[in-house]
Amino acid sequence: MSRQVWVFDLEGTLSSGETWKGVGRWLQSHGRAARYRAFFRGHLPGALLAKAGLINKRRYQNKWMSDLAAFFAGMTAAQVADVADWVVENELWPRLRRPVMQELQDGLAAGVRIVLASGTFEPVLAAFAGRIDPLVEVLGTPLSCPQDVCDGRLAGPVNVAQEKARRVRRYLGRPQRAYGDTISDGDLLQLAQQAVAVCPDKELALQAARRDWRVISCDG
Repeated sequence: MSRQVWVFDLEGTLSSGETWKGVGRWLQSHGRAARYRAFFRGHLPGALLAKAGLINKRRYQNKWMSDLAAFFAGMTAAQVADVADWVVENELWPRLRRPVMQELQDGLAAGVRIVLASGTFEPVLAAFAGRIDPLVEVLGTPLSCPQDVCDGRLAGPVNVAQEKARRVRRYLGRPQRAYGDTISDGDLLQLAQQAVAVCPDKELALQAARRDWRVISCDG
């Protein structure tokens, strides 16, 4: 019998924290507050338009992640890993969704292969996974770091929506179970044999009801 595979989204699913907020807090606490404020002010109008539905929300979120990668330009991979550890310690880990994390831990104890698939930067995802267990695998948004120095760009597409499902299928085939929190995770959840909607947004909640998916509510 083949080993089961469970796939978990990170932001909104395993944690209510957000990587971009954590990176912003790191920048502000490490002497780069003015640059981050300029970044935030420059991107806020687009964020408001996306929230209002006047421009494509997913496309703008991907642009935000791509532009945020510029803050890592000139850092070594080891320095980025230090930032990632800080973001996990101060933003993501304190905001764990503990019922979901408990299911993950139960899966590990039962010998399930656990994979985190997220749009967050892969070093942040790896730092989060490392706190759980060395066996936890990751599929995140890769940073471009040729010759061990990051150049402020992404090394591939932001790992969300159809891209996330495509990478999971290519890497894992069809997982036995998948967890996600927004309609962006819909493609991943449809790929899995069992789908679990975690604190779902309105669109995902409707899809979960239509498809009779299990739902973990925000109150656990």
